[in-house]
Amino acid sequence: MARLKLHVTPGASEERIAGWHGQSLRLRVRSRPEKGRANEAVIRLLARHLDLPRTSLSIVRGATSRDKLVEVDGLSEDQLRTLLGPSAPQRPSPGTPRRRG
Repeated sequence: MARLKLHVTPGASEERIAGWHGQSLRLRVRSRPEKGRANEAVIRLLARHLDLPRTSLSIVRGATSRDKLVEVDGLSEDQLRTLLGPSAPQRPSPGTPRRRG
């Protein structure tokens, strides 16, 4: 099971994955944040892009926020990064020294 941080823009003119911003994947959905419609649109968009059933995805944090944490059942972190594109940031392994710019 993998976890994915999202930053969602509801009420957009088109539904799309807008790329990475730090550790968060930016999504744009048409639905407004009313009665869970934007959350449903987020799940549909990700499920379609990852070729998974909607039941494999669940919002575990941020249901009423633009910043969300989604669990993806059936994929590892590496598989998720591969499917979401090469610009997906790599998480450093525990104990790995950080690079200094």
